[in-house]
Amino acid sequence: MGAPLVGVAPIFAMSFLGYGVGKKLQQKSPDDKLTIPQLFYAGAFSGIFTTIIMAPGERIKCLLQIQHADAEKRYKGPFDCAKQLYREGGLRSIYKGTCATFLRDVPASGMYFMTYETIQRWIVPDGGKLGLLSTILAGGFAGVANWIIGIPPDVLKSRLQAAPEGTYKKGIREVFARLLKEEGLRALYKGCTPVMLRAFPANAACFLGFEAAMNFLNWVAPSL
Repeated sequence: MGAPLVGVAPIFAMSFLGYGVGKKLQQKSPDDKLTIPQLFYAGAFSGIFTTIIMAPGERIKCLLQIQHADAEKRYKGPFDCAKQLYREGGLRSIYKGTCATFLRDVPASGMYFMTYETIQRWIVPDGGKLGLLSTILAGGFAGVANWIIGIPPDVLKSRLQAAPEGTYKKGIREVFARLLKEEGLRALYKGCTPVMLRAFPANAACFLGFEAAMNFLNWVAPSL
């Protein structure tokens, strides 16, 4: 859990920042209401921001998770893992799987924010504030939508990042081809049940925290 815990705060900060920037880039004025496709584009734009932080954390997490069955642990923790990866292959080794992470996060983030705002508009069509239950529903379903799109590239990314050096010389394309040949399309959704069980409550909590933080900041510094 060390690697995700270190990265979770900056990752979500960058995600929401990227989404805000993506929205502003498409607005002619602050009052412009974006269409649903534009919300998707803004969310997808946020995925570019998060990949920079997400990729090394995901690489370290995958390596630590697969060593649990080994009699002798190779890595003592996330920082030791990062040091060994850097010693073996420099930053390139730490950032292995960045393109795969990018392929997951861009469309998944687009679906994530688009779903949240679309449900928000259905519940409060006049643009008012969401209540507690409404935020939980919108945030929870946004998390589910995010992972419906994100699970297949996440499976490919994890296999690439956890594989020994030289296993997949052609990158994610070779991972995909080998997975289809050996296990079939269903393998792309391995682990779907636990991911979905986590997705709803985790992302409901995320958006509750975001809305609470925004309300607090608007109260403390309304002019900013």
